Amino acid sequence: MKIRTAERKDLEELLAIYNYEVENGVATLDIRPRTREEWAEWFDAHNVENHPLIVAETDGKVAGYASLSAYRNKEAYKSTVELSVYIHGDYRRQGVATALMEQILVCAREDASIHTVVSVITRGNEASIRLHEKYGFTFCGTIHEVGYKAGRYLDIDNFELRV
Repeated sequence: MKIRTAERKDLEELLAIYNYEVENGVATLDIRPRTREEWAEWFDAHNVENHPLIVAETDGKVAGYASLSAYRNKEAYKSTVELSVYIHGDYRRQGVATALMEQILVCAREDASIHTVVSVITRGNEASIRLHEKYGFTFCGTIHEVGYKAGRYLDIDNFELRV
């Protein structure tokens, strides 16, 4: 497995990984799959300023990705980034998320403009919670029934890490 900066050639694979979760899971509360154009806009917002986007590549395929994105649009939040980690279904439980988490946190710690990394996890995603706790994230609150997806209301748990 190789961890590297995402490239435009990865766009379709990244979109497929994300849209799988949109359609089949609750890791994201998006309910409509993203279009290629929307995903290209998301992609272009990364690997600029303090918003890295990295991929785990295995046998020439993208096994997963991690990104640090803008937490909120207000200027005062600029030093806070939101972490996302998504893994292709065929590569889960193979250390991909761990490798991506380690590298994206290196990126965060090496960037003097980043002070806090925030992660929003849909309640019940125990694997993601364990991964975040392993790297020192602390739980800082639940927002109850904030999203409606898959025929039910979902809670989100917020985690933070100061780097």
